[in-house]
Amino acid sequence: MVISRDAWASVFRDQSAVGREKVYMAYEMQIRESGDNVKIRSPWAAALLPFVTFGIYHLVWWYRINRELRDYGKAKGYDLGQNPTNSVLALFPGGIIVIPALVTYWRGTKRVMGASKVAGQAPLNGWIAILLYLFIAPGLWAYIQSELNKVWQAEADPVSGELAPPAPTDAMPPPLPEQPPAAEPPAADPPPAGPTA
Repeated sequence: MVISRDAWASVFRDQSAVGREKVYMAYEMQIRESGDNVKIRSPWAAALLPFVTFGIYHLVWWYRINRELRDYGKAKGYDLGQNPTNSVLALFPGGIIVIPALVTYWRGTKRVMGASKVAGQAPLNGWIAILLYLFIAPGLWAYIQSELNKVWQAEADPVSGELAPPAPTDAMPPPLPEQPPAAEPPAADPPPAGPTA
């Protein structure tokens, strides 16, 4: 028996707790200038699922984001990568000799920066990316995914029949309540007159 993708999606949508907001792992989107699909994924998934799947999810994720960047670049007329398979092969088995993995992370980060610029957004910070790679590599993966999510939200529309991702929340804190103007303090007494020299 084969279960369709829609059936699986309904299973995951209906099993949330009562009274809690439903959270989805990914939202399927379509690039406006082309028919290519992209996904808005949870940064937590990009950071933590590689540990649960013994690294397999990371390879799949790296292939998919590089394919999405290639497709987005083609739609916009920019070179944002040509062959996502080479990017994955640089991680494994290329990661065994270290240098190819470093190169693919560097180039992948540059592609995400380029996609942000093409979308008219501030690119991710390269210094933060380097520090995350050196000290907390899963943090780099989450950072890359969160920046890609911003690009896809600006440049793609939900696929018909799929749920739209939630709108970004307003990051501004609430304003302070209006307070009446403070009364002026009473004037200080003049200094006592005394002998002057």
